[in-house]
Amino acid sequence: MNAKLNPEEMVARLLYRDGLMLVIDKPAGIAVHRGPKGGESLEDHFGALRFGLPRAPALAHRLDRETSGCLVLGRHRKALATLGRLFKTGAIGKCYWAVVEGGPAEEEGTIDLPLGRRDESRGWWMKPDPDGQPAVTKWKVMGRATYAGDGLGRAAPHGSLPPCGGGTGRGVTANAKYAATPLPTPPPQGGREQARRVASESVPRTAATPTQHLTWLALEPVTGRTHQLRVHCAAQGWPIVGDTIYGNAPRTGGPPLQLHSREIIVPLYKNRDPIKVMAPAPLTMQERLYACGWQGEVFHLVD
Repeated sequence: MNAKLNPEEMVARLLYRDGLMLVIDKPAGIAVHRGPKGGESLEDHFGALRFGLPRAPALAHRLDRETSGCLVLGRHRKALATLGRLFKTGAIGKCYWAVVEGGPAEEEGTIDLPLGRRDESRGWWMKPDPDGQPAVTKWKVMGRATYAGDGLGRAAPHGSLPPCGGGTGRGVTANAKYAATPLPTPPPQGGREQARRVASESVPRTAATPTQHLTWLALEPVTGRTHQLRVHCAAQGWPIVGDTIYGNAPRTGGPPLQLHSREIIVPLYKNRDPIKVMAPAPLTMQERLYACGWQGEVFHLVD
C-alpha cells in the first residue's frame, strides 16, 4: 500500500463499533504496528478512531502486512484484557478466504501440522516442525477454476457453500444496535469489470499468461500461530496465490497475496449473541474469486 491513510479513510474502514470494541477492514500492504525498521503502520492512524475517548484504541490481535480484512481493536485497557483472554482461549471464531494454486482433491478437511521457527533471528519465518507448537486449520472448498488471467476462468460446478464467511454481504449482526452512533457503510464493491481493472493495474501482465488451476478456500484457524495459514497451505502442496515467502510468487511483479480475513465472531457480552463481523472481498482478490464461481456481493451493514 503506497498511499498514506488519512482520518476519513480510517473511519470509512470501520465495520463495527460499540463501547468496548471496534472492527476495521484492514487494507493489504500495510503493517498493523511499526516494526524495527520503522515505516508507516496502521497503528499510526488509530487516533481517528477514538470517538470521544481519551485514548486511541489498540490492537487485540495481529494480521500479516499483506493480509486484508477483519481486525479487532480494544477501546480501552479493560476491553483489551477481555479480548486478549478470548483470543488466547480460542473463543473467537475466525474465517479467512484464500485462493490457492491447485487445491485439495477433497471438499473439506483439517490440517494438523505443528509449526516452529525456521530461523531464531527472524521469529516470523515458520516451517513445519514435529517438535514445534501445535497448529490446526480447518478448510473447506468454496469454488474451483481454470484461470487464464483474464477473469474468465471456468468455474467448476459446486454444491452448497460453507457458512463460514458466506457471501451474504452482511457486515455486522443486529448487535449493531448497541453502537452509540450509526455505523458507516464500507464502499460498495465495483463488480467484475472494476475487479479486472484493479487487478490489471496491480499485477503486470505478460504476453503469455499461463493457465492456472485455482481453488477458493474458507480457512478456519483453530490455533493462531504466526503465518499458520500460509505455511499449512504450502505444506499441502497448494500454496496461497501471491505468497512470496512460502509459495511460488516472485519477489516483485507478482499478484497480491490472496488471503483475506473474511469473518470474525466475538462472544464479547454475556446474555447476548456473539458479535459477527464480515469484511468485503478486496478488489485485488475479486478477479480470481469470480473465476472460482463467486457471485459478488452488495455489502452493507445490518440495521
